[in-house]
Amino acid sequence: MLAHRGLFRFSEIMDMDIKWVRAQFPAFDQTSLKDQAFFENAGGLYTCKPVIDRLLRYYTERKVQPYAPYAASKIAGEEMDEARTRLAAMLGVATHELSFGPSTTQNTYVLAQAVRQWLKPGEAIVVTNQDHEANSGPWRRLASEGIEVREWQIDPETGLLNPDDLEVLLDDKVRLVCFPHCSNVVGAINDVVDITARAHAAGARVCVDGVSYAPHGFPDVGALGCDVYLFSAYKTYGPHQGVMVIREEFGFDLPNQGHHFNGDTLYKRFTPAGPDHAQVAASAGMADYMDAFSAHHGGGSGVKAARLAHDMMRSHEVALLQPLLDYVSAKNSVRLIGPADAQNRAPTVAMALQTCAEEIATQLAPLGIMAGGGDFYAGRALQAMGVDMDKGVLRVSFVHYTQKAEVDKLISALDQVL
Repeated sequence: MLAHRGLFRFSEIMDMDIKWVRAQFPAFDQTSLKDQAFFENAGGLYTCKPVIDRLLRYYTERKVQPYAPYAASKIAGEEMDEARTRLAAMLGVATHELSFGPSTTQNTYVLAQAVRQWLKPGEAIVVTNQDHEANSGPWRRLASEGIEVREWQIDPETGLLNPDDLEVLLDDKVRLVCFPHCSNVVGAINDVVDITARAHAAGARVCVDGVSYAPHGFPDVGALGCDVYLFSAYKTYGPHQGVMVIREEFGFDLPNQGHHFNGDTLYKRFTPAGPDHAQVAASAGMADYMDAFSAHHGGGSGVKAARLAHDMMRSHEVALLQPLLDYVSAKNSVRLIGPADAQNRAPTVAMALQTCAEEIATQLAPLGIMAGGGDFYAGRALQAMGVDMDKGVLRVSFVHYTQKAEVDKLISALDQVL
């Protein structure tokens, strides 16, 4: 199985226990959310119970300055270290290669400032117009520093990136290639392994925005081969933190952006502000959830749990996604953005309509469908595909805790409002 390449074969994967999964998320027990089907997951996910429990415990028992010699402080620091150690292992990288920041947007901005100092005038970077603005804007601003910014453009019909088009842009001037693992509107899963190999062969480093992919299972970042991988913990069932993997060789090539006395510690070099102690510690709850998920389904712990959870989550999502894609594709009044094959995309489905998408989202709300309309910070991709930006797109997105009855409810509601 080549799961890390975005190619999935699910025939031998056992069915996921959806009842057990939903029991791990307190949101599904809330009266205020009863009869509401949540399809805005690409914007942020429900938080799993282990994260909530750890966050509450930290605030009530450990809310002191960590790493001091007294007991509460020592435990506080140990829980922060635990989060980094366990998540790094699940992502297939060294512990010191994983760092936390206030958000992926902030992590990308700080990283771009380091790259700005690293690059020389006349050198080039490659960005795409498939990206969320958070992984495009900071890089594009480097043009004001004399850095050449080259755009790898999507196909205006399909929204896909063709790796052969990247080859045309690569030469000895290109030092960095930035692209998404998965677009937050197109939904297509890019082949990170292949793209990274092409960039590395040309002598360029690679930065991957994994925000829209990681919610569907932690990737094996070590196997992907990229130099930087970023995602948001609040989109992987955790607290509002940005997670960044930066491989050691590249991380120490770049200038330190943290306090001068932290320059020798890789995971502190790109966090100018101090960490949010409680949220970092609570991030270990994401690893708790993956381990529990694996144990319930007969698997192992640690990295084995992450791989099992990844494949089972994707299998469940693909089974639910294909009927929705078939329904949308058959609608003459709707343009499906991205692939119609569930195997090749995440369950993030954007639709260009004949009317204002936000108005349709408003009409869906009384029917128990939580969704959104707009550009979702992906205006470059939508404009390139000819979408009317005054209307935007209706986006519905789900993850593994979504059940078939909710997708059926969504299709029924769309039938009423479209």
